[in-house]
Amino acid sequence: QAQLVESGGGLVQAGGSLRLSCAASGRTFSSYAMGWFRQAPEKEREFVAAISGKGRSTYYADSVKGRFAISRDNANNTVYLQMNSLKPEDTAVYYCASSTVFALGASSYDYWGQGTQVTVSS
Repeated sequence: QAQLVESGGGLVQAGGSLRLSCAASGRTFSSYAMGWFRQAPEKEREFVAAISGKGRSTYYADSVKGRFAISRDNANNTVYLQMNSLKPEDTAVYYCASSTVFALGASSYDYWGQGTQVTVSS
């Protein structure tokens, strides 16, 4: 899996929704766990959500539980992050990444997208 491309970011008002997409190249997409991370200015990169290769397992950071949902469409080599009830503190660059294992740590992820900006206004 050589390339990941995020899309769907933008500017929304607090309480609104966005759906991020991450399109992957390669023929073995379902062999990889996928994760979403985010990084705000002057903040550490933080884990947001992860999904196993077949989509049977998911995990979320406490800060987004109940608001965000990760999913994947292996037939189209795409992973999604549905973001609802957005808050200003969700403002960050969002990155998707792939891993050979279902994990929460960024160091487990081998390939990263370029990122997409999400800005939530108040």
